[in-house]
Parts: sequence; C-alpha cells; structure tokens
Amino acid sequence: MAHWFHRNPLKATAPVSFNFYGVAGSPAANKICNNLRTDRARLLEMFTDVTCNPDMMKNATDAYFSLLQGFILSLDGTTQENKMRFIQNFKWTDTLQGNVPSAQQDAIFELISMSYNVAIWYTKFASRMAGKENVTEAEAKDVHRSLKMAAGIFKHLKEDQIPRLITPAEKGRDLEARVIDAYIIQCQAEAQEVTIARAIELKHNATLVAALSYETANFYQKANQTLHTLEPECSNKWRKYFQLKMHFYMAYAYCYHGQTLLASDKCGEAIRSLQEAEKCYMRAEELCKEYRHTKGPGSTARPSEQLFFLKLGALVKNTLEKCQRENGFIYFHKVPEEPPQLELKASYGLAEPLSFELPPLSEQWSPEVYNTFDLTKGAKNDKAKAKPEAEVKPMKEPDLKPQKDTGCVVS
Repeated sequence: MAHWFHRNPLKATAPVSFNFYGVAGSPAANKICNNLRTDRARLLEMFTDVTCNPDMMKNATDAYFSLLQGFILSLDGTTQENKMRFIQNFKWTDTLQGNVPSAQQDAIFELISMSYNVAIWYTKFASRMAGKENVTEAEAKDVHRSLKMAAGIFKHLKEDQIPRLITPAEKGRDLEARVIDAYIIQCQAEAQEVTIARAIELKHNATLVAALSYETANFYQKANQTLHTLEPECSNKWRKYFQLKMHFYMAYAYCYHGQTLLASDKCGEAIRSLQEAEKCYMRAEELCKEYRHTKGPGSTARPSEQLFFLKLGALVKNTLEKCQRENGFIYFHKVPEEPPQLELKASYGLAEPLSFELPPLSEQWSPEVYNTFDLTKGAKNDKAKAKPEAEVKPMKEPDLKPQKDTGCVVS
C-alpha cells in the first residue's frame, strides 16, 4: 500500500542553544540547559531517521518534554507563571504555508510545535509501515495504533495546550482550529481504513463492511468541509485527497450494502445500490487524476495505482453483473430511480483518538535548582548581546521507494 496516504511535510525549526549565560547560576542549571539542547537536537534527528520506531520516538520525546516542562510548570510553590516560560524565542515553519516561520518567545509554543511534529511523525511511520510488501498482523496493529496516537496528540494540543498561548493562533496556520481538526479527522479516517481492510480480509459480514465504509466516507467528507474556507493554494491538494477517499469509501459502502440487499432478496434495490457504487468509484478515479495534477504541499499519494483500489472496481462490476443476472432469471424486480438511503451505523471498529499525556517533570528539576536561574543577571552579561537570528532550514525527509503492492493493508 505504498503511496496510499497523503502526507504533509514536517515542520522545520531554527536551532536553539539554550545558552542563558549568567541566568543559569549553578552547575545543575547549566546541565539542564545543555541537556535541553542535546535532547532537542536528538528528537529533531529522529523525525527523519527511517530506522526510528514508536518506542524510540517515545523515549526521545519524553526526554525532551520532561526537561522543557521545567520552563512551564510552577516550581516555586506559587500559582504565578513560571519565570522561565518567556526567556527563549522559538521559530517554527508550517505544514501548509511553506518555509515562512512563525516565532513566539514562549516555551508552550515550543511544546505545541514539537508535539505537532511528533504527531506528524506517527502518521508518516504508519504510512511507511503500510507501504511494506507483506504487512503482518502485528505491523497492521502498529499502523492502526500510530494513527490513533497521532489523533490523540492533535486532540490534546487543541484542547489543552493551544488555549494556553498568549499569542492567538494565526489564521490558516497549523495551530488554527480548522487545520488541526482536519488532522484529527484524517487520522481517525485512516485508522478506520485499516479496520476495513482487516474486515474484508477476514470476510466479515457485508453489513459491517458497509457501515464502516460509510462512517469513514463521512469522516473524509467532514475533513474536506473543515478546510473549505482555507486559502486554496495551500489546501486544494489536501482537499482533493479527502474528496477522492470520500468517494472511494462511498463506493465501498454502496457495494457492500448491495450485497446485503441481495442476501435479503431485494434484488432491484441491490442493483441500484451497485449502480451508485459504480458511479462513486468512477468519480474517485477522476479525483485521483485531479489530485495528482493539483499543486500544493505534501507528498503525492497514488491510490488509483494500488491493488486495493483496483480490486474494488472489479468487485463492483462483478457484483452488479451478478445482481442483474439474478434479477433477469429469478426476481424480476423493478430497479428504483433513487439510490438507497444509507443510514448505516457501525457498532464495531470505529477509531477513537488515544489519550495523550505529557511525561512527568524530569528529576533534574527541583525548586532549589529552579531558584538558581536568575533572570536579572542575563542582560548584564556581555555575552548576552544579540546575535544574528538562526535560519530555519526545511526538514530533509527521506525519499522512500515504493515496494511491490500486495493489495492489502493487513495479512
């Protein structure tokens, strides 16, 4: 399933030295600053390391965030703002807006931006695993869990962290509700795709497959609507991806619903359902071409070249022909003019975001160590003179070669 998922680029950031010169007034304080610098650099390297797995990512994330929280949490026994929160400026680019960075002198902005990249990494890891030639059941579970983990991180940022920022989210950029909502919905929809592939592979009943497909199509429709007021130059490609997936899974829903109707001896309605499936599938094919030729950020998926996509076309065609034969020999039912109303609710297999929690504060921090940071001494130090701002260089993401497509997400 290589090139099945659309992926926007990682956020890029300027280097941060955490050199606070006279402010860090003890060996323990200096050690924290040094570890923040090295742990941040290590985590950024992990994002583009193809050998990185979820355990490695969690260890690197926990190491950095457990230290960074010493700049956010109250450590002096009062309810006052942490004195270190606004000491360092952080610059980050956007997943949709190219290499123009946003900057905030706020440790919470850093926490949010880095967490955003962690969530994006989980989606890219899931895509990479799904692109393997023979995906095992354990690997399919990793794909499923990674997508739900990403959704959980985005949800945590939206509900718990972004509201804490002093500077409000800029319109059309990553921290704005429309964009982060689209990411949450996309992750849930893609996790359900894994469930659908599993249900088809294990030949679960057609009613369940139809209901899951319908719910997934609705997710993609919702994601598309979420972005419709965003600037077209940065959202059109992403929206085309949502649209093609919506029609693809509506085709699945109508196809399997048709099988359910045929099994209930409702052959005329089954034919109409399969005709609608054929219509949705053809529209999905058209949207694949439009998506491929639409300019915008992110990697270009090629779903119409995948066996999973092509198999549906053959299934719709063969099932429709079967229904038409049966109707000509046995049922003689009239085919309705309108397609059946899909009022399908899946009882199983719906993907919910996994709960995300930040790691506990590092043991390197204590009220005593916190008190050795003296903000009054920073400005007096000659070394604290302003330096040229560091350039934000784009992330060099690995160019992964597609492997032979076996036509299924799970096996």
